Amino acid sequence: MTATLYEVNNGVATITLNRPDNRNALSTELVDGLAAHVAQAIADPAAHVIVLTGTGGTFCAGADLKERRTATSEPGELPKFVRVFQQIQASPKVVVGRINGHALAGGLGLAAICDISIAPHSATLGFTEVRIGVAPAIISVICLPKLRVADAAELFLTGERVGAARAAEVGLITKAVPDDQLDAAVAEVVAKIRLGGPIALAKSKELLAKVPAFTDQTAAYHWTSEMSAALFASDEGVEGMTAFSQKRKPRWAE
Repeated sequence: MTATLYEVNNGVATITLNRPDNRNALSTELVDGLAAHVAQAIADPAAHVIVLTGTGGTFCAGADLKERRTATSEPGELPKFVRVFQQIQASPKVVVGRINGHALAGGLGLAAICDISIAPHSATLGFTEVRIGVAPAIISVICLPKLRVADAAELFLTGERVGAARAAEVGLITKAVPDDQLDAAVAEVVAKIRLGGPIALAKSKELLAKVPAFTDQTAAYHWTSEMSAALFASDEGVEGMTAFSQKRKPRWAE
């Protein structure tokens, strides 16, 4: 069984975690496949949006504990799945999480790193690490900026699983929907993203990543003004404004 699957249809690259027998745990095989397919989707000219999902009733159960017990790494070397998180965050293409089921520990980190994540009401999500004597250390880098301190403390320290609606309420995922509406909700958000210019979407992701890190507001205004001017003068910007004035779709949305 191939650990991850890849297909492109109508401009959407779908990457599927495909080890339901292991609850799509972050084994070396699955992480390697995921990294390869994320890179493929980013480079694929036919892919305008990336959807990440899984098979079975669990989106991702986190680390493969059988491997983790025997794993060794060189000092200073990042775990492979961290590099996948970095790939997704740096991707110029929007990554939508179709969270098909439970997302626990590192799997919750994977759901949270997606630009937009939608889960069914039946899914549970949680930082379950303390229940096995470890901590949500690596994924805290992703998740803490999304959470109030009080919510983070409750979730990290109790290790309790919460429903998808609660996960959306605290900001770990974007939206929770009835189970039978998951595909429609994902299709709706993908269709909206497809209306945006590819460069504009990439730059919007860059804004989300970098603007909150500015400590000097004037420096932030300088940087964003330069970006804005370049986008207005770009071929994509000219096409978008021309299409708007002519009441037609821009070329990328056709």
